[in-house]
Amino acid sequence: MIDIEVIHRVQATLNERREAPPDSSYVASLYAKGTDAICKKVAEEAAETIMAAKDGDRLHLVRETCDLWFHSLILLTHFDIGVDDIMVEFRRREGISGIDEKKSRGT
Repeated sequence: MIDIEVIHRVQATLNERREAPPDSSYVASLYAKGTDAICKKVAEEAAETIMAAKDGDRLHLVRETCDLWFHSLILLTHFDIGVDDIMVEFRRREGISGIDEKKSRGT
């Protein structure tokens, strides 16, 4: 099994790119465009992931999911949310039914 350290390394790079000039990388240019552009990209990648799933192409689904996760990490980093913050929430939810967890949020 591959550990979560690869995601931590990606996030460290994303954090570095937040301060980089927009013309230095794709990620830096996306940060410079702001929240709306980042959200639009996450939505685009989510749609592509859904399409890959509907096509039943395993490799395409893996690649699109990787794109979705990558752009989700950009969004999280944009809001100073780290991978560990998400892992804490996963741990909190572990062993709780989805129905019970949703009720606990009052939604």
